[in-house]
Amino acid sequence: MAPEDRRAALIAATLPLLREYGTDVSTRQIAEAAGVAEGTIFGVFPDKASLLRAALMSAFDPSPAVAALAAIDKEAGLRERLRMAVALMREGMSANANLFAAPKLMTTDDVEFRERMMENRRQIVAQLAALIEPDRARLRRSPEAAAQLLTMLTAVSVQRGFGHSADFGDMDDEEIVSVLLDGLLLRSSPPDTPSTESPR
Repeated sequence: MAPEDRRAALIAATLPLLREYGTDVSTRQIAEAAGVAEGTIFGVFPDKASLLRAALMSAFDPSPAVAALAAIDKEAGLRERLRMAVALMREGMSANANLFAAPKLMTTDDVEFRERMMENRRQIVAQLAALIEPDRARLRRSPEAAAQLLTMLTAVSVQRGFGHSADFGDMDDEEIVSVLLDGLLLRSSPPDTPSTESPR
């Protein structure tokens, strides 16, 4: 097997184990999943951390999400565009929900890896902002700011590591978009009225 093919096979074998066990996955488990001797791993990667970083980069590769967001019809209404975007992002984030803490653990001594992970996020947010751009004049914030907020709202609905699953885990695509565009007030809420109480 060519070195690049062996590298790809090891990454493919590592990814589901990383999702299941996190960074505690052992090279023995990876070797068994890949059907190779444990020493084979170190003929391709200098150490376990390098393999895990490569697997994380594969898991968080922004290309599929960017392409899917770019394919959303910009002629559709803003809410419909954002609903489709949220559905796409939630699918990807849910698949990687157990991995979100891993990059933080592995970037303390690897600035380049941290920058690459941040660039992956920037690419997705930029494509989401482009999807919002046709409605710039309707928004109180820039498409870029709206894209950041939408990404954060989507993330807290799926990331158990945030500790908010009890509060936000039941949010669906429609509610996420509504919270962004409409805020938290129920539509039937009466308008605020000035207090008639005398100051004390």
